[in-house]
This record gives sequence, C-alpha cells and structure tokens, in this order.
Amino acid sequence: MAATDYKFEGWLGLDASAADGKMVWGEFEPKPWEETDVDIKITHCGICGSDLHTLRSGWGPTNYPCCVGHEIVGTVVRVGSDVKNGLKVGDRVGVGAQSESCLGRKGDECKACASGMENYCPRGHVGTYNGVYLNGGKSYGGYATYNRVPAHFAVKIPVEIPSAEAAPMLCGGVTTYAPLKFHGCGPGKSVGIIGLGGLGHFGVMWAKALGADKVVVVSRTSGKKADALQMGADEFIATDEDKDWARKNAGTLDIIVCTVSSTSMPLMEYMSLLGMDGTFVQVGAPDDGLPTIQQFPLIFKRLKLTGSLIGSPGDIREMFELAVEKKVKPWVREVPMKDANKAICEFEAGKPRYRFTLVNEPEQHQQGKL
Repeated sequence: MAATDYKFEGWLGLDASAADGKMVWGEFEPKPWEETDVDIKITHCGICGSDLHTLRSGWGPTNYPCCVGHEIVGTVVRVGSDVKNGLKVGDRVGVGAQSESCLGRKGDECKACASGMENYCPRGHVGTYNGVYLNGGKSYGGYATYNRVPAHFAVKIPVEIPSAEAAPMLCGGVTTYAPLKFHGCGPGKSVGIIGLGGLGHFGVMWAKALGADKVVVVSRTSGKKADALQMGADEFIATDEDKDWARKNAGTLDIIVCTVSSTSMPLMEYMSLLGMDGTFVQVGAPDDGLPTIQQFPLIFKRLKLTGSLIGSPGDIREMFELAVEKKVKPWVREVPMKDANKAICEFEAGKPRYRFTLVNEPEQHQQGKL
C-alpha cells in the first residue's frame, strides 16, 4: 500500500473540553516520513488515564489539536528502507506510550538508551501523542485510523495474545509489570497493589505471574473484593470499612505499587504497610502532586520511596512473553472507535472493569467529523 492510499484521521481534542466527551473527528498530519519509520493501520487502541489528563491539560498545557491513545495495535502497511528490527508489511505490532528516544543519535552515548532503558532517555523521549519528534513532527496517538512511528518502538505481538487484550498491556500493563520486575517481585515476596482500576488489576496479575507469595489489594471499599480474588489476590484491605487497617497490617509487605492518582490519599498510612527495607513505587500521577511526605517512617524502616515510568520496548516484549507463559488475560471491554467520546466519559466515571479497548470497525463511518 502506497503512502497516498490512506489518510491519517482520528478523534481530536481541540481544547480542554475534549475530556468531557467533546473530541471531534478530523484529519491530521503525521510526523514527516523517515526511512526508519513504519505506518500502522490501527485496529485497536486502549483507553488510558493519561489520555484524560492530557485532553484536559492536567499535566501542563496540551498542544492542541491532540489525538490521544498510546495503547495502539494494528498492522504494518509501510516499512522504511532503514528499519532494522525485522518488521515487514502485514506484521501485527503494538506501540506504547513512548514513540522515540535519542538512541545515541546526538553524537555521544546515551546511557539510558544504550542499556535498553529508552523510557528514561533524558534527551529525546517523545510521547506517542502530544510530543514533538526529533525531526520536528508532532506526535498523534491511536484514537485514529493510522499511526506513523519510528520502527524501534513498534513491538511484534505474540499470536497467542488477542489484539483487544494486547492493547491495554502496552501502557497500563507494562507500567505495573516493569516496577514489579525491577524491584524483585517473585517467590518469597509479599506485594501490595493500591487501587484496583485499570493499572491495579494488571498489578495483581503480574505479581502472581512473577511468583509472589502473597498479593494484597488495598482499596477504599470492598466493592471489588470478589474481582480481586478472582484475579489472584490473596487478601483485600478496605480502608473505609476498617478504621484500624493500617495498624493491623503494618509491616507486612515488601513491595507496594500505588496506582492511585489522588492528592488526598493516605500516603504515609500506605507506607506503614511496608516492612524493613520495603519499597513503595508510585505510578499514579495526580494532576496536583502527592500528599506531604513525613520523614520518620522512611528513616526508621529504611524505606525506599520511588516511581516508575512506563516501560521500554524490551520490557514490553518481556511482558508479552510472561503473559503467554502464565496465560495472563486482562479484563477488557471492547468499544467501537466511533463511540470514543462516550467511552472516555465512562472511563472518567470509573465504569471500566477494568480496561476499555477501542476497536476500528472495517469501513466504519465516524460521527462528528470536522
């Protein structure tokens, strides 16, 4: 298929009201083509909390118009002559939250890129949407028909994983997989997952797949307890229903991954659940920052408070391998791409159980075109 045979169209946010379900369908100009790029015909795209933060300019001013979506699955339809990772037309690939890094192209070695941690590149990290590529082009995401991306950041998807399930793994999945793996989740470890939403439900399943002895879900109410246990959790703490939860469970966990995005969360009580040398990993990113941190719990138990940023292409490949080996299956509801505005409103209202994946129907006619 030649480059002139298709148009790049998608749901565009024109201002902060887009987060209220007011995206409009329109055409956009992808990054200028480079021979290291691939074009992808999008079949599926997950909805991520980052999409809402960006649409409403929650993490800073958004460069409108913006097409969000960084859990992209589709078929390669064009391959540049300098693509080195073996991709070919017809391959099914996924693109996560990052679509470019410097890869050492600025003249000297980038330690992050050279060590396979492109997601921490300090000089050329480009988000899959609302970013600017090194060649000056703007990045547009996956609520769309096509995506153009440097091939290095397009990962082949194992045949065993359905596209609707692969999509949310590309950001939500790897955002929880990467810190659990890095911080030693496995046999002999007790792991806490705070918040059972799209990220948290992945955290539970990865912790079990990695072999943790005990997985504990922490949530405000017990409304999702049955779901958590079905996903593999061993215990459930409902903080609004047991006022003594922090004392009863103090010092019982080795690793906590916190997926909550709230400035009012009881951060220090959460951290009290950790034992000596425990690690607290924050992956949720509230618009207004974290609550105040008190120093003495850190000092007296030598706790580590850290964060984690998405995952590299290598992390994504490794995660897919684990998903196949352990038969990890996210809880996904498929939604037609034409209903994206309705879906983001439902997402914001907390209705997914536990991820939404937008699906491009063949030859569908979108509503609300510009």
